[in-house]
Amino acid sequence: MTQALTNQIISTSFIVVISTIIWIVLKRIIKRLFNYKSKKIDEKKQKTIESLIFNFVKAFIFLIAALMIMEVYGIDTKSLVASLGVAGLVIGLALQDLLKDFISGMTIIFENQYYIGDIVTINGFKGEVISLTIKTTKLKSYDGQVKILSNRVVTEVVNHTVENSLAIVDIGVSYNTNNDKAEKILKEACEELTKTLKKIKGSVELLGIQSLSDSAVIYRIVVETKPMEHYEIERIIRKKIKETLDKNNIEIPFNQVVIHNAK
Repeated sequence: MTQALTNQIISTSFIVVISTIIWIVLKRIIKRLFNYKSKKIDEKKQKTIESLIFNFVKAFIFLIAALMIMEVYGIDTKSLVASLGVAGLVIGLALQDLLKDFISGMTIIFENQYYIGDIVTINGFKGEVISLTIKTTKLKSYDGQVKILSNRVVTEVVNHTVENSLAIVDIGVSYNTNNDKAEKILKEACEELTKTLKKIKGSVELLGIQSLSDSAVIYRIVVETKPMEHYEIERIIRKKIKETLDKNNIEIPFNQVVIHNAK
């Protein structure tokens, strides 16, 4: 191994080590800055901005390190960039798209459109935001599908976690049931649910008779819940109401088929 090659390897190793140290130091500084400001910034917003800045800084350090290593091996990076011609134009366009993605990502954060951990619908795809980088937004649906979108194509967003959700449960009872009795029992069940449910905002309310179906009188129960918790609350309410109606011998009608045997 020649002395020149040895020097190149040592220089390359030195650049890699220094770049890594700079990255670790900057990462710690950024984390400390956010910890210092943590009381003033929403936790999800803080996590999202941290992720975006980390990715930007990491990419910048990697680019500088790569150019320095190329210089070590005698590659004139300035001449290389100048001689790229058409390839340089393509790279410029790619960087232009990257800049658009970065600006779009910052706009998403500072306009409070969504953060990591939010449930959103973007371009018809609904899922949890699991990553937001300088270039892309990554969503994961309930069935495990992952969709990756360039930040610049995110134009319309439905955020399901910004406001509280509403749990709505319709309960059918037989026409033979006394209305006053049914409402009294359902109100008592709602009061008990209000005391026991933990993810609700306000009281569980019986609105009254919602509709008259073919075989049942439909009562509606509603309650405001924490964002995206309404599905779980609705299941709990249905179970509780079913147990209460069974206990009080109130019939919950179900569709029946009557067959006439003509002789």
